[in-house]
Amino acid sequence: MRLKEMVLAGILMLGFSSEALAQDTIKPVMKSKKASVSKISKAADDLKESLNSNDELGIAKNYENLAQGFIDKEDYAKGEEYLKKALAGYLKLKRTEDRIRVTRALAKVQEAQNKVGAAIKNYEAAGAASMDKSYEQVNQNDANRLRSINNPAAQAVYNKSNIQLLEKEDKKAEVADAYVQQAEVSLQQKNKEVAIESYKKAISYSKDQPEAVVKLKNEIAKVYASDNQFDKAIAINEKLLTEAQAKNDFDIQIKQLQELATIYFKKNEPEKAITVLKQAYQLAMQQGKTAEVKTSLLQLLQYYKSNGKDKESIALYDDFFQHFDKLIQNDSSLIDEKTFQVTEEKIRQLEKEKALKDELISKKNTFNYFLMGSMVLLLLFFGLIVKALYSIKTKNKEIALQSLRREMNPHFIFNSLNSVNQFISQNKELEANKYLTSYSHLMRNMMENSNKDFISLSSEIEQLKKYLDLEHLRFQDKFDYEITVDENLDTETTFVPNMLIQPHLENAIWHGLRYRETKGLLQLCFGIKNNKISVLIDDDGIGLTKSAELKTQNQKVHQSRGLTNTKERISLLNELYKANIAFSITEKNSGTTGTLVEITFPILDKP
Repeated sequence: MRLKEMVLAGILMLGFSSEALAQDTIKPVMKSKKASVSKISKAADDLKESLNSNDELGIAKNYENLAQGFIDKEDYAKGEEYLKKALAGYLKLKRTEDRIRVTRALAKVQEAQNKVGAAIKNYEAAGAASMDKSYEQVNQNDANRLRSINNPAAQAVYNKSNIQLLEKEDKKAEVADAYVQQAEVSLQQKNKEVAIESYKKAISYSKDQPEAVVKLKNEIAKVYASDNQFDKAIAINEKLLTEAQAKNDFDIQIKQLQELATIYFKKNEPEKAITVLKQAYQLAMQQGKTAEVKTSLLQLLQYYKSNGKDKESIALYDDFFQHFDKLIQNDSSLIDEKTFQVTEEKIRQLEKEKALKDELISKKNTFNYFLMGSMVLLLLFFGLIVKALYSIKTKNKEIALQSLRREMNPHFIFNSLNSVNQFISQNKELEANKYLTSYSHLMRNMMENSNKDFISLSSEIEQLKKYLDLEHLRFQDKFDYEITVDENLDTETTFVPNMLIQPHLENAIWHGLRYRETKGLLQLCFGIKNNKISVLIDDDGIGLTKSAELKTQNQKVHQSRGLTNTKERISLLNELYKANIAFSITEKNSGTTGTLVEITFPILDKP
């Protein structure tokens, strides 16, 4: 006898779980095992396809479906594992609604495993991520309910709040869960009538889930049994048994027989308990339900051993060993389990391959980003070099422009000092003093504007007038001058090149007008021509040809340098400011003498 018990124990440990189920801890079925296995199998196959095609959204959804299959099977550890994978996928894809749903489902699974801390965190995470204030409150209530696990009264308040919120949202499955939680809290408070009513409410919200309804009715039967209302409990289980027999649902039939056995044992009617247990055992053996055979077998053996019925124990052993091979062969759940193990191994392999691919893609993307970043930095560096070179080139042009502009000053200063010297030698102290005063004013203006490429037209006219006044003091018997400005020109807001006109006025006076025997006229006109500013310098001096004949070699070199300076300045201004400045020099003929200089440049409102 002892040998047989050891052999049987070894077989049971190899074939099934080693945990012996007590008579009052038989867990009711929440979902059909066949439906759960079928759901798991389909989800696993779909997951393989998604992994093969690298369909990120499909992978996340199939992880979620696979998790739900395990949850229906009450394998919460596996359910949690795959929910976490689904959550990671939805996070990666930034699918907020899916993430919130799975986070709440994960919290429920963790609560079912008594992982209170983790469940609280996930309830809070689901609530925080939700844009729906009602749904946020539901999750916060669940988190607070778990925090109040040792305070049933507080838990009841949070449950009631959730029921009200969820009923408004018409979330039937969630409402049913909340009523189940309310029933469990009521049982903690020893309020069995409220617990039964809560279970009945849950049933009313679970009519489209037959397996859930069966479980809830079993829970009601347990409450009646715990309150010694055995007849009510038996009536519920017998009705469920009859309904299952009508539907040929063998899983529920076996469970109801086991539940009835538990009640009969509590009612102290062991003969009836043994009768229904034997029925459960035989039905489980016929249908190849290994786990249920084990449950019924252990309860029968425990009863026979406790009551010294060795003969019945031996008969049960013999029956079990005779049908053991057939039982294993007929148990589709074992085949399904083995099949899923193979499938799960394939899934693991595909996950590793995907992780490797993702890593390679990540490294490739990192390299590409690095390469692109390097190219951008290189282009930026190249651009900075080009900009620096352009800036240096521009600065050099500006320096060259200032240098050319300042070349005009020494000659002007030399002529001015000669004029002062002439006045002094002729004892014309008043004229010399007046000349020096005007000269100082002019030089102050020129120094103030020496670093500017453009000045306002009004400043330029004022500067040119002071210059002409100086020259007129020296050559007052040689020429008069006129300055005219087109009334359409706003001299305050219009800008012109600095010191570009003065050299031409100087040439007109020194190389044309001063050689006249009679007093001449110098006209300076500012006008608008073809949407450009036109500056005309018109003198009736001796003209270019005769002036060239009278010049010394040194004067010729100076005038040539003066014209070259002007051309270079115009060229630099055009390059720096795209000013499109042009000038021309024309000698008058047809009975008149003199020179006509025209300078044109665009109308500028900013320097």
